[in-house]
Amino acid sequence: MRLPQIRIDQQFARIGISMEDAKVQMSQPEADLSIKQPQADVNIETRPGRLSIDQSQAFHDLGQYPVKEAIRLEALEGKKLVAEGTRRRRREGDQLMKIENGGDPIKQQAKTRMPREYRPFNIGVIPSYNSVKINYEPADVNVDIQANKPVIQSQANPVQRQVTPANFDVYLDQQNYIDISFENVGPESQMNLDA
Repeated sequence: MRLPQIRIDQQFARIGISMEDAKVQMSQPEADLSIKQPQADVNIETRPGRLSIDQSQAFHDLGQYPVKEAIRLEALEGKKLVAEGTRRRRREGDQLMKIENGGDPIKQQAKTRMPREYRPFNIGVIPSYNSVKINYEPADVNVDIQANKPVIQSQANPVQRQVTPANFDVYLDQQNYIDISFENVGPESQMNLDA
């Protein structure tokens, strides 16, 4: 005897989830930096040195005078020579007037007027010590330096971000179903439960 059977096959539904992680990309561009250093301002002022040489005393010792002084001295010398010449002529005239007293005044006067004998050349005058006066004023240099500060310009660039959000994909991975089947169902499959 065959008993009626009910067969139930079932399959549960299955959900599938696929996930793509979020992506963050960040980049930091370098800052724009500009540095300029202006040159320093330099100002140099120079007063040149001064050298003065006074050799008037040395020239005076050598007999060279300024024009006014030379004229004055020559005039004095001329007066002196005129006076001496006048005295000499008077003396010589007196000697010639008294020629009868003897002696030889003409010969003596000629002898005194003879040119001087030759003398070898030699340095006649040496200027006195420290007769040349030298004065020197050194140069004066004034340096003025003005430093200029550097000119710095900076521009920060913002961070660049690129965000890809997470992605979830939910899908039905397996379909659910129920399969019910009956076996041994019918008049021949009745069973006698009384026996």
